[in-house]
Amino acid sequence: MLRKIDCVMIRVDDVEAAAAYYAEVFGLRPSWSGDDSIGLVFPETDSEIVLHNDPAIPSPVEVHYLVEDVVAVVADYVAKGCLLLVEPFDITIGKCAVIKDPFGTRLCILDMTKGPRQLNLAGSTTKDLDTTS
Repeated sequence: MLRKIDCVMIRVDDVEAAAAYYAEVFGLRPSWSGDDSIGLVFPETDSEIVLHNDPAIPSPVEVHYLVEDVVAVVADYVAKGCLLLVEPFDITIGKCAVIKDPFGTRLCILDMTKGPRQLNLAGSTTKDLDTTS
C-alpha cells in the first residue's frame, strides 16, 4: 500500500543555489544533504522536495511514494497488473523501484528500511540556513 508521498525529486543544475532559493522563497528548510542532493521539508509535513543533479535519474521531476517494503510491494503490484520498469535497487535509506500502472503512469516507490538520512550540510552554502524554524 502507498503510505504517503515521500518526496518530489527535482533535477537542477546547481543544487546549492536551488536549495538556497527554495529555502528563501518557498520557506522550505534543509533536512539532509549528500550525494549531490539535498532534502528540503515543508513546514507542515515531513514530505520533502529533493533537489539533485544526477543525470541518471531519467525524469526532471518525479514523485516518490513511501511503502513498507519495496520488494514485497513490487511483487503485489505486478501481480495486480502493474509493469515493473526498474527492479528494486539499494538507496541510502532502503530500496527503490519504478513501476507503471495499467494506465501508463510511472510510480517511483521507496522504503526506509535502512532508516532516514541525517542532516549533513558540511561544506554546503546552505549550512547557514536556519534549520530550526
